[in-house]
Amino acid sequence: MESVWREESRRVLATLIRLLGDFDRAEEAMQEAFAAAIEQWPRDGVPENPRAWLVSAARFKGIDALRKASRIGGSYDTVEDLQAEDSPDPSGAADDPVQDDRLRLVFTCCHPALAPDAQVAMTLREVCGLTTEEIASAYLVPAPTLAQRIVRAKSKIRDARIPYEVPAAAELPARLDAVLRVVYLVFNEGYAASSGESLVRADLSAEAIRLGRLLVELLPEPEAEGLLALMLLQDSRRAARTSPAGDIVLLDEQDRSLWNREAIAEGLALVRRALASRRFGPYTLQAAIAAAHAEARTADATDWARIVATYDLLLQVEPSPVIELNRAAAVAMRDGPAAGLELVDSILARGELGDYQPAHAARADLCRRLGRAAEARESYRRALDLTQQAAARRFLERRLAELPASVAPVALHLEVGE
Repeated sequence: MESVWREESRRVLATLIRLLGDFDRAEEAMQEAFAAAIEQWPRDGVPENPRAWLVSAARFKGIDALRKASRIGGSYDTVEDLQAEDSPDPSGAADDPVQDDRLRLVFTCCHPALAPDAQVAMTLREVCGLTTEEIASAYLVPAPTLAQRIVRAKSKIRDARIPYEVPAAAELPARLDAVLRVVYLVFNEGYAASSGESLVRADLSAEAIRLGRLLVELLPEPEAEGLLALMLLQDSRRAARTSPAGDIVLLDEQDRSLWNREAIAEGLALVRRALASRRFGPYTLQAAIAAAHAEARTADATDWARIVATYDLLLQVEPSPVIELNRAAAVAMRDGPAAGLELVDSILARGELGDYQPAHAARADLCRRLGRAAEARESYRRALDLTQQAAARRFLERRLAELPASVAPVALHLEVGE
């Protein structure tokens, strides 16, 4: 039963939401079906198609619940509609539509009518199956607050009659962007947590990669492949990104023998395929930058000219001061810290990244490399004021403490998404 729950519950729920038309009703019916299975399967044997059995059982339980509600004052039309949809062959209830149902659920949870934080919470809860407590813990918010966020999102879906469907071809590009954005938000919070004690939350990264695989499986668009490639390539370095004590290890100082070569190989294949399509976008270009790092066997072998050129393309596709900042860091590695500092100062002078911690951390490190200790100290302190993440604070405090003793150059690289 544990195996069936782990492998099938999200698929069963996705189909039940389509059949019963309500998130809570579908989840309650699924729970009842699993309870019935726990009672019946040990006696009667596990059915040949457990998922079809569960969908069929849950559907009838949902209809029974609606019928009882109708007697109290609900609408018989809803029950009749559900009964009309019912298939005489239970095995047909879960096989053909299940993949489309999962994709429908992803697009429903990421509908643009929902607030961004609600999109993330709904996706983790309904698509990934994380509990409210697990999501609240990951995002460091009280569980009741997170629960209310999900309740409001479900009410919005119901009251606004948000369709439970994959968008039409003409609407797909815009709607797919929202889905990819939510998946990457989940990944980034796991890859480089915005607050808390741990830099990495592997469970969130793993869920995002699982969602990415699902999207590529069900909707093999180049940008979906590009996003999956980006996540795989970034996550491949996870074991090397922190010390045993949980301290940050910079990219150029990482033990590359710890990088996951299997994930790198998969990511490289995906990014090459996405680039070959000529229909790629910003996620694929970010993946191409991650690929340049993955292909470098040593830090000194990094092709910084290629990385800067890819950032140039990325800025054409998606102009952003954060991308400009990452490009400046790459320029500093290609042309020296003075060239990078000039770009960073120009970005900060515009005021767009005044409260963005990585911008001040980047400036501090470039000043440190140039021997401008007083300026480095000021920028490190500003970065510390903007830092809530414990590992990042320790790193900045250590750099700040080292300033009077040494200003020896070290390599700097800001990764997109960090």
